[in-house]
Amino acid sequence: MQTKTPRRGTTQLTRRGRIVLIATGAAVAAAAVAVPLLLPDDDAQTETLTIPEGWRSGQVYAAVDKALGVPAGTTKKALPKAGLKLPRDAGGNPEGYLFPATYPIDSQSTPASVLSYMVNTANKKFGAGQVTAGAERNAVNLYQTVTIASMIEAEAGSKEEMGKVARVIYNRLDQGMPLQMDSTINYALNRSTLATSERDTKISSPYNTYARMGLPPTPIGNPGEEAMRAAINPTPGNWLYFVTVKPGDTRFTASFEEHQKNVGEFNKEK
Repeated sequence: MQTKTPRRGTTQLTRRGRIVLIATGAAVAAAAVAVPLLLPDDDAQTETLTIPEGWRSGQVYAAVDKALGVPAGTTKKALPKAGLKLPRDAGGNPEGYLFPATYPIDSQSTPASVLSYMVNTANKKFGAGQVTAGAERNAVNLYQTVTIASMIEAEAGSKEEMGKVARVIYNRLDQGMPLQMDSTINYALNRSTLATSERDTKISSPYNTYARMGLPPTPIGNPGEEAMRAAINPTPGNWLYFVTVKPGDTRFTASFEEHQKNVGEFNKEK
């Protein structure tokens, strides 16, 4: 499956593989998009729920449970009857479509109503003309674009890096190379870490982009607008590899040999 990629030994494509785990505080709320929840009486609003960019669906369900004061697992159980307007490709899985934003909550809010607004908001954001045009330009469909954006969200260390990460993904797809994204391994293992072992890359999972070609079957988190923007407008370049040697120093290259040197520097920094 990796015939066009030099044997990697114990190195990884990236040291990223993280999923943003930001508490719902003022700093996050300031950066999130505020979305109304059809409150019949604005005076009834008592609190807000902030969903940060990159959170996985399981984190969103738990946050909704807590915000509504319902038993753990209630929101996930509400999915089958929530009537979420998801694309056919999603197969009923809302991963990627629980749009990151700050949502007001009141006594009439339910797990189903909160999830519906998240998905409806995502459909409005993702259904814009420039998004669909960008997907077509990159020879992928909208659902695949959301999947790519979710990997960008998980892999990029900053907004400035997102366009380059997007280009690496498209370049590897175009050249028939496995994506080798640590973030998809983390999703399969339900964890968040910067270290991916050789053993991790051999797990049997459709999300193992070291062993399987192409995109993972679903998004691996819920991307924000910046990641979607990068997915439809990747930065021009020939990069095939990247590694964050240290904070603020992410190196992109088309040369495997140069990438190996960069990984060596990363290992020294550790």
